[in-house]
Amino acid sequence: MSQLPEHLGLTPFRERSPWKGGDLQTLRDTLRPQRFPTDRAEVVAIPLGGGDQLVGLLERPSSGAPIALVLVLHGLGGSSDGPGPRRLALALAAEGFAVLRLNLRGAGRGRPLARGTYCALCNDDLRPAMAWARQLAADLGREASPSAPPLPLFGAGISLGGTVLLNGSLAGLGLDGLVCVSSPLDLSVCAVQFERRRNRVYQRWLMQRLREQTLADPGGLKEAERRALMGPQRARTIRGFDAAITAPRWGFASVAAYYAAASPLASLLEGRPLPPTLLLHAGDDPWVPVGPLRQLAAVAAGAGSGPEVVITPRGGHNGFHAPGDGPAACWADRLVAAWLRRLTPGAGPG
Repeated sequence: MSQLPEHLGLTPFRERSPWKGGDLQTLRDTLRPQRFPTDRAEVVAIPLGGGDQLVGLLERPSSGAPIALVLVLHGLGGSSDGPGPRRLALALAAEGFAVLRLNLRGAGRGRPLARGTYCALCNDDLRPAMAWARQLAADLGREASPSAPPLPLFGAGISLGGTVLLNGSLAGLGLDGLVCVSSPLDLSVCAVQFERRRNRVYQRWLMQRLREQTLADPGGLKEAERRALMGPQRARTIRGFDAAITAPRWGFASVAAYYAAASPLASLLEGRPLPPTLLLHAGDDPWVPVGPLRQLAAVAAGAGSGPEVVITPRGGHNGFHAPGDGPAACWADRLVAAWLRRLTPGAGPG
C-alpha cells in the first residue's frame, strides 16, 4: 500500500464499525444519511451551445480568502446535491478551498436546462465548463487583491465524475491537479461487474435513477429511446442503457465503441501526459473492479512516472468511512484535501 496517506499526516485507512466490508462501506450514506448543514452555495449557470446550460453550486471557504478552486464532479446517476459531493465540498471548504459542485448534462438541478444526458467522454460539455471555471478562479483571486494571480484550478471526481475529468485532462483541458475517487478506468469491466448476480440490487437502483433522469429530458425522447426505458423490452442493465441511450446520443456506433473511446486506461498505460493526479481506490469496491488500477500502478512504478496511486484493502465504492471521521468528512475527503493543499502554492499544512 502507498505511504502517501502517512506522508500527508493521515493514518492508514481502517473501517469504522459497524460499516465492515465493501458493501456496508458503499451503502453507509444510504443506510444512515448524513445531516448536512443548510446548503448556502451560490447557484450558477454555465452556458453551453444551443441554449443549454449546466448548473453548478459555488461554495466558498469556511473562512478567509480561497487558496484554490476545486471543480467537483458527481458519479453515475448522481448530482451535485448528493452526499458524496456535499461531504467532499465541506471538507475542502474547511481547508480553505472554494468549491464548484458541477451537475453534468441533465443531472440534478440542471435537468430542466439542458437537453440530452451526459457520458464518460463529454469533453464538448467539459470544455466550456472548464473555461468558465478558469475565469471564476481568476475572479476569486482578484477579490483578495486586484493584482493577485488566478487561483489554481483543481478537479476532484467521484466515481464516473473522475473518469470524465481524466478524459478531459488527457485531452489537455487544463486542470492544475486532479483527484479521482473510485473511478472506472475501463467501462466494459465495470459493466460486467454490475451484471454479476451479487450486484443485481445495485444495478436496479442505478437503472431507476437513469430512467428517471432520461425520461425528464426537456428535449424529448425518440420512440426507440422511450421503448428502451419503459417498454416490455426495456434495458435492464447499465450496458443495455448505454447501448440504447448513451452511445447513440453521443455519436458512437455501438456501446463497444463508446466503452473503448471513453475508457482512459489505454491512454494512461501509454503514459499520456496529465497534470499531477491522484487515483484512490479500495480493493473491495463492489462497483468498480480494482484490477485496471493495479495494472496502471504496476506500469507507473516500473516507469517511475505517472499518477500517484493509493489502493486501500477496504473502503467499498466511495465509502472510506473510518474511525475518527467528523460529521462532514470521511477518510477519503481528508486525503483529497491534504493532497490538494500540497499542490497549492503557499498553502502550508492543513
